Amino acid sequence: MSNITTSPATPLDVVTLGEAMAMFVATQTGDLVDVETFTKRIAGAELNVSIGLARLGLKVGWVSRVGNDAFGRFTLQQLNKEGVDHRQVTTDARYPTGFQLKSKAENGTDPIVDYFRKGSAASHLSVEDFNRDYFSSARHLHLSGVAAAISTSSLELSRYAAQEMRAMGKTISFDPNLRPTLWSSQQEMTTQLNQLAFMADLVLPGLKEGQVLTGRTSPEAIADFYLEQGVKAVVIKTGADGAWFKAANGDKAAIPAIKVEKVIDTVGAGDGFAVGVISALLEGKTLTQAVARGNKIGSLAIQAIGDSEGLPTRAALGEE
Repeated sequence: MSNITTSPATPLDVVTLGEAMAMFVATQTGDLVDVETFTKRIAGAELNVSIGLARLGLKVGWVSRVGNDAFGRFTLQQLNKEGVDHRQVTTDARYPTGFQLKSKAENGTDPIVDYFRKGSAASHLSVEDFNRDYFSSARHLHLSGVAAAISTSSLELSRYAAQEMRAMGKTISFDPNLRPTLWSSQQEMTTQLNQLAFMADLVLPGLKEGQVLTGRTSPEAIADFYLEQGVKAVVIKTGADGAWFKAANGDKAAIPAIKVEKVIDTVGAGDGFAVGVISALLEGKTLTQAVARGNKIGSLAIQAIGDSEGLPTRAALGEE
């Protein structure tokens, strides 16, 4: 294995970790078995957030493992293009980079995705990938339930990173990003992801995700479940209605969604939402302003094909 690394001392705004996959998006609608041509892109929940934050001008570090293969080199090439720091991405000659096939959706329906990730290089992420100097150079850690789900060792890294960053006084955000098929049972998924959520300052579930993880129904009851465990704020994505938040100080509000004329691709909307909320809070904006930005970026994400293609630059965001 080899790390692409220089000095780890350069300060970062955000550090995150997870899996990147090469993604092949169908150029025609219909069953994937009938598709003959695809467009190559990259995908990954935490990677999408990294790219979105970098486009807004934040200094972002992404920690992972890729294979010594064309997909791994393509991932590093795209990280360079997006300005995402990848000094702690390891090129692992033993295991391949994962990939996925994604159908072309229409009429706002969710695309079908076939994953080829079992045994990937990223699934071998472990506590060994925690470089203390690198992580401590960041002021914020973002975690997702996807990295926690891909393997036991990756879950251990997520948990360890949260513990260490919390001990350093850093802020932490957590997006559950439920992937039930990657867990041995719903109970195991719920237990492990809630343990990660309890270590975060900010938790970002979708409404259905919150219902699964807490057994509670309403946004406020879901929020209270986490606030009672010491979380500082919970922002719940409520789909077409927008989002709802509650903070530890009792502040709460519903922030309406931004309507779009045509939904192109729903994948990545939640990652775009996280980009908006995290970036705004790190800039010192209020929770209301942060959730409004999350809604705006989420609305832009669903108007483009691809997981991160719709994420805006600072200029395209158009905020005063």
